[in-house]
Amino acid sequence: MKRLSAKNAFYAQSGGVTAVINASACGLLETARKYPNRIAKVYAGRHGIIGALTEDMIDTSKESRATISGLRYTPGGAFGSARYKLAGIDKNRAEYERLIDVFRAHDIGYFFYNGGNDSMDTAQKVSEIGAQLGYPITCIGVPKTVDNDLPITDCCPGFGSAAKYIAVSTREAALDVQSMARTSTKVFVLEVMGRHAGWMAAAGGLGAEKSGDAPHVILFPEIAFDRARFLAKVKQAVEKNGYCVVVVSEGVRDGDGKFLAEVGTKDAFGHSQLGGVGPLVAQMTQEAFGYKFHWAVADYLQRSARHIASKVDVEQAYAVGKAAVEFALKGKNAVMPVIVRKSSRPYRWTIGEAPLSAVANQEKKVPRNYITADGFGITAACRRYLSPLIRGEEYPPYRDGLPAYVALKGSGVPRRLKNKFVL
Repeated sequence: MKRLSAKNAFYAQSGGVTAVINASACGLLETARKYPNRIAKVYAGRHGIIGALTEDMIDTSKESRATISGLRYTPGGAFGSARYKLAGIDKNRAEYERLIDVFRAHDIGYFFYNGGNDSMDTAQKVSEIGAQLGYPITCIGVPKTVDNDLPITDCCPGFGSAAKYIAVSTREAALDVQSMARTSTKVFVLEVMGRHAGWMAAAGGLGAEKSGDAPHVILFPEIAFDRARFLAKVKQAVEKNGYCVVVVSEGVRDGDGKFLAEVGTKDAFGHSQLGGVGPLVAQMTQEAFGYKFHWAVADYLQRSARHIASKVDVEQAYAVGKAAVEFALKGKNAVMPVIVRKSSRPYRWTIGEAPLSAVANQEKKVPRNYITADGFGITAACRRYLSPLIRGEEYPPYRDGLPAYVALKGSGVPRRLKNKFVL
């Protein structure tokens, strides 16, 4: 039997990072190191896919075992991420050919792309162009997104920890507002991420245990915003409870489908830039009723809060990174590890797989039966789905009262190509 020569691998992180994306990197790197006869080295793109295009890569073999292990507890993108979308092969073939040139020059036979919908599309296209150019490369997507909007997988690594942060923050802020409501703030609004899918907003609903608990209003992208109905709901909550807590998704739209908070610019993926829906709806309540209000935007805090990460989320993030390597070594290509729920009570899950073609550029939104009939809350079915995902704690090590996160040496891989790529 002919012995297979070891190939190098390329790993990149894409888009908005999460509290547990490095746990996926940890799972991937620790697993790859167990197979030195199959995977010689893993090179990581400095700032994501840009690192491959510009031949700016980090040699992870130069990192210690302890540092790689510490990635499990470290938030952010340890190797750097990027919002950089490759257009279709027919529109921008040169960039894909550049990727193959770099992979060929560095004897890279495996491509692991850690990201969301757009990233899975890129991974699939790299697999296609490699075959076209006579350089077959194994491409495995590694799921990641706080939006929880990837199809097929039961949930997305990164979401559970963000959901936990939102649920905890909603409950704690509500207690603060409740204590001062008689003579001060009547309305508190928490703005959370979620462009088209309201999973993050739904997570705020976990903060409530019984009727009357906050949040009293959740605004989902899936439900068209109706100003009159919203104000009536807020007034009802204030009159009943003395205060009202609102969780609003940044992606809330009006009846015409226009984002309430669209600022008129686009991000690198061509998505509308959003921001400011929290203060917008808070101001509505003052204009209508004269209520004193406060608002907060969770923004990067919700996706980077590793100190309060969900243990389930950490374990799943590590598992998909590990599975990505195992899939590649089994000869699988153009697939993504997915989380398969076996049961909710007790919560049991395993790892399955999905073709990248079924995941790329697809969005999973909150089902209507997960949203209450009035459109302002979550149902028992939604709670059964969400609750297991935020369970358990896996705290990072602490030093002098602060989390002790790791930092990479980031040793570069010598460039081999003469021509440079200009972004």
